[in-house]
Amino acid sequence: MSITRRQLTFSILGSTFLAGCTSVRPHPSPAMSTDGMKRIGSALSAQVDRGIYPGAVSLVAHDGQLVHHEAVGFLDAAKSRPMPRDAIFRLASMSKPMTSVVAMMLTEQGVLKISDPITTWLPELSDLKVETPNGDVPLSRPITVQDLLMHTAGFVYGPASPSPRIGRMYADLNIESLEVDITGDEMLRRLGTIPLAYQPGTTWFYSIATDVLGLLLERATGKRLDVLMDELLIGPLGMTDTAWWVPPARRGRLAEALDSDAQKASMLRAYRHDTDPAPRTYLKGGAGLVGTGSDYLKFAQMVLNGGTDGRTRYLSRKTVEFMLSDHLIGKAGVPAATTGPGYGFGLGWGVRLYDGVGWTPGSVGDAMWAGAWGTSFWIDPREQLVGVLMAQCPSNRIHTRMLYKNLVYGAVS
Repeated sequence: MSITRRQLTFSILGSTFLAGCTSVRPHPSPAMSTDGMKRIGSALSAQVDRGIYPGAVSLVAHDGQLVHHEAVGFLDAAKSRPMPRDAIFRLASMSKPMTSVVAMMLTEQGVLKISDPITTWLPELSDLKVETPNGDVPLSRPITVQDLLMHTAGFVYGPASPSPRIGRMYADLNIESLEVDITGDEMLRRLGTIPLAYQPGTTWFYSIATDVLGLLLERATGKRLDVLMDELLIGPLGMTDTAWWVPPARRGRLAEALDSDAQKASMLRAYRHDTDPAPRTYLKGGAGLVGTGSDYLKFAQMVLNGGTDGRTRYLSRKTVEFMLSDHLIGKAGVPAATTGPGYGFGLGWGVRLYDGVGWTPGSVGDAMWAGAWGTSFWIDPREQLVGVLMAQCPSNRIHTRMLYKNLVYGAVS
């Protein structure tokens, strides 16, 4: 990843931008087409008319400058309230890159190594086996912290499990707390009785690995994940609307999906953000956060800057390069269901391997991830570009994230 002198001397403009995106007027950029930028809002508004989502918020930064920030459509399913730029969205799996960054910050502090076996902190998982056609067999090697960061631990998401047996066990034991609360300690105890779908380190399979990572970070530091993340990342970055639940005073800004979205009801049961989850259930490092587009742009820009916001250094430049490198060489499985084709996986996000092959334009080394509710983001080091789309459209999330990337790259001069 190449860091330009402009990024390393981000200071005045960058600090202002990151300190309050919602109050900063977008600046023109010579590398972004004015006509192309205007198309973004029009095209997103057309999706409202098509019934894809009630509304959306879009942000684009280029060379450390906010060049586009627009809200379209409506906040609510009834389409009675205009979408504000500071709307709060359920981030779902866009929580994963943030939890991964916190893990690497702790690695830099010497709290853990990514080569450490997870049983150092999670002894409940000491007797795991791996399911095979000939019965459950011992692990060929321990699961490491790196496996959790890479989704190569052998865990799954129950509904997507390649093994019906493992999927049933995840559901019966309430591993994902989809509708009923469960403490972290109890979840780990139950998870330790379920076989893995793959031998550790052999296969990329999207999973609860980042949720397990969040519980590991709690054990390693002796702090709840919300406290830890607020101390290391959310607070210092000024992500004032990013949290694990939406208190009553902010609930009027919470964006909704359309009632016609077939996944809305089940998703609302699984993402219970009306009360603080910490006293009643484990905090999901892989799916639990809510926040605004402006907040998330601060995080994404910090990563693009090589680990700094111009005031505070969160990660070293070399650690960021390491996180944004492909770690799947020699392993089975790819993240194409989320990223489209042509992506490998780093430590917490998909990483583009080719200029071609994918479903949208992009650059080798661009990194992205997205959430099941319809949010998505990416950073492009070659173009010094960040795109953040906030929408709540679980049934149309793949369509929406690919459309948005086409729109933003269509504005690059």
